[in-house]
Amino acid sequence: MTPLSNSYLTADELQEMEPLYPLHAYVCSECFLVQLDEFADPQEIFSDYAYFSSFSDSWLEHSRNYTQLMTSRFGLDASSLVVEIASNDGYLLQYFVEAGIPVLGVDPAANVAAAAEKKGIQTIVKFFSTETAKEMVDAGQLADLMLGNNVLAHVPDINDFVAGMAFALKRDGVITMEFPHLLQLMRNNQFDTIYHEHFSYLSLFSVEQIFAKHGLQIFDVDELATHGGSLRIYARRAGSEHVSENMIALRRKEADAGLGNLDTYAAFGEKVHETRRKLLEFLHAARCNGKRVAAYGAPAKGNTLLNFCGVRQDLIGFTVDRSPAKQDRFLPGTHIPVYAPEKILEAKPDYLLILPWNIKEEIMEKMYRIREWGGKFVVPIPAVEVLE
Repeated sequence: MTPLSNSYLTADELQEMEPLYPLHAYVCSECFLVQLDEFADPQEIFSDYAYFSSFSDSWLEHSRNYTQLMTSRFGLDASSLVVEIASNDGYLLQYFVEAGIPVLGVDPAANVAAAAEKKGIQTIVKFFSTETAKEMVDAGQLADLMLGNNVLAHVPDINDFVAGMAFALKRDGVITMEFPHLLQLMRNNQFDTIYHEHFSYLSLFSVEQIFAKHGLQIFDVDELATHGGSLRIYARRAGSEHVSENMIALRRKEADAGLGNLDTYAAFGEKVHETRRKLLEFLHAARCNGKRVAAYGAPAKGNTLLNFCGVRQDLIGFTVDRSPAKQDRFLPGTHIPVYAPEKILEAKPDYLLILPWNIKEEIMEKMYRIREWGGKFVVPIPAVEVLE
């Protein structure tokens, strides 16, 4: 039972009852799509969102590189339209704008959409669906390139979402979607990426079936390092492309890893419990030895980890985050306070637990000064490790 991972609290809310929801992942025995039950209304989760993509330098660089690659590969120019679903604060579309390519964002969170509008990015403030897609078609907003980074897993009705993409795509248009790869989640014990905002956990095997149902063919795939291991799929209308060697190789890799076998999923649970035991052992030992532990970051994955492990402020005094939307608030469930990064230099903790472990190199570079007082970095996933 955990709170919503992005429901950060104000000081006044600490005395109020906090809603908790079951967090349990299920796997379909036929298509092997891993999903959560829908307990929370997506409107409640996403309408006023605390995550601003632009506060990660490495993610901005990833987005800039993507823009250059797509522009070159698919010949995008001033006559094209690039549509991003879950466009957030314009972190990616800004680079297409700089290149003179027309763009359109779609995002349900009015607060982050306002930030995109300030960058000159027209944004539809709605959840993307077949209904939204029909409105886009009526307005003449068919996409040459339709993209979504880390959104496919966030939609409760994934079939309606994919059907909408097919509807709003030009006849020769291309769809790219990036999402964390279920194979890497299981192989690298990334259970903290399971939280209520992520309704689905995706393999190439399951996504191919969903896209095919709506007349779309995935013709290529890239394996990416982002978010602990992600896929970028490329899709067009069915029958228009031969599949790449990358597709054939990844299908084989998933089959060899047992993603078509229910026993593989059943074995994952024990790895998760072992990680909890090891993290608690480390934090209790640090406490008993008079060491002070702080955390870096307030990501949704960190809230899953800390709530599942039962960690509270007696074991981690505080965390810091670059996003002003999270500063001076408290983590959901654990009520650990969130400060600006300068707090680390003031408090001088002995250990800094990196909660967004997927960008640990970026964080270690920014917080290098902790070594001045003998401080050390710690990552919790795939296993607890102290980094010098």
